[in-house]
Amino acid sequence: MKASIMITCLGDMFFPEVGVAMVKLLRGLGVEVDFPEGQTCCGMPLFNSGYHADAAEVAARTAKLFEASEHVVVPSGSCAWMVKTEYPGLLKHDPALMASAIRLAAKTRELSQFLVEVLGVER
Repeated sequence: MKASIMITCLGDMFFPEVGVAMVKLLRGLGVEVDFPEGQTCCGMPLFNSGYHADAAEVAARTAKLFEASEHVVVPSGSCAWMVKTEYPGLLKHDPALMASAIRLAAKTRELSQFLVEVLGVER
């Protein structure tokens, strides 16, 4: 099984040890992990501040970046929520981008969700 890490801006800038720990954990459970280059923020700060057009640009870029990913694992529940809940609506102006956002939303999970729902980890 393969999973792509969406590290988030918090993980990248302030808590890089979270990303390292995620990779160790997932590899230890037999998951092949990758880290698509070019990641930025999920766009939630822009979205929450009312900059929806800018957040839509981030959403479009992120959806394209993770298009080939089998699973997308996020260490932040709020960032996972942003991808799953807001990306499709932000990209509704372009049917192809909206479809890409819907595909991304379907394969995105916060780390603990991925462990339980996909890998079947119980303890």
